[in-house]
Amino acid sequence: MIKNPMHDPNPTLPPVLQIGEFPSVAYALLKERLDLFTLADIAADDALRQRIGAIVTRSNYDIDTALLERLPSLRIIATNGVGFDRIPLAFARERGIAVTNTPDLLNAAVAELTIGLMLALLRKLPHADRFVRSGAWRQGAFPLGSSLAGKRVGIVGMGRIGREIARRLASFDVELAYFGRTQQALPFQWFAQPVELARWSDLLIVSCPGGDATRHLIDAAVLAALGSAGMLVNIARGSVVDEQALVLALENGTLAGAALDVFEHEPAPESALLRFENVVLSPHMGSATHETRMAMAQLTIDNLASFFSAGKALTPV
Repeated sequence: MIKNPMHDPNPTLPPVLQIGEFPSVAYALLKERLDLFTLADIAADDALRQRIGAIVTRSNYDIDTALLERLPSLRIIATNGVGFDRIPLAFARERGIAVTNTPDLLNAAVAELTIGLMLALLRKLPHADRFVRSGAWRQGAFPLGSSLAGKRVGIVGMGRIGREIARRLASFDVELAYFGRTQQALPFQWFAQPVELARWSDLLIVSCPGGDATRHLIDAAVLAALGSAGMLVNIARGSVVDEQALVLALENGTLAGAALDVFEHEPAPESALLRFENVVLSPHMGSATHETRMAMAQLTIDNLASFFSAGKALTPV
């Protein structure tokens, strides 16, 4: 069997298959505590493949059923993130495979980025940076932006992250409303349909889970309802927004702008969204802070340790 000589992992844990890349600081912690192997390792050693007891991954990587079928000893999939829409959850449950994620730890970081994207979009911060660096300031004043204060902000998905965004927005003197599957005991107006919320909103924030149930939830009709003065912010999943409809709305001027941390296809080097000056883009970095990623990696490890020592994960899906 292939050995990993770089660390002395927890001897109570089985070999762990790593799917995807991790930030260096998080990977160092995982590598120290877990006996990590890659797809190439299990392809080269059939005995190792049969002993893999856990998978660690991130929420932006696909886990397919064909892989799970090749791992007869697999008992748990621990995703280092909150989303689990790229894991075949029903199949895992049929096989008795536990699935865990790392909720709550990234709420603050994602909410912070959401506020940053909104301000960058409204105040044209990327353009302002280029304006100063290019020397254009010497030729005249920078164009006016828009204030966040006084805006109507709609939130699609009032879960943990949505509530954290709403809490931070309260200090900006905005009016808040939301769409969700059910009405909650919150001091904000609830809309039963996304299109109704969009019609009410100046800015529409998407913070709902991904997956089949929300695919293209923000479609051409919702974008049309948001209107030519409206702006879209997506920090959820790229699949939630119909990207082709979004491009058309931006081309036709039926939407004022967008700020996106996620895309239908990632990375997005060929995306038509790159050509719009009224779009702010970030590389799926909602939870990408040193503090958050370390905490997520630690909870991923703790989930595995608890599952294999006590039979129960700390944060099961």
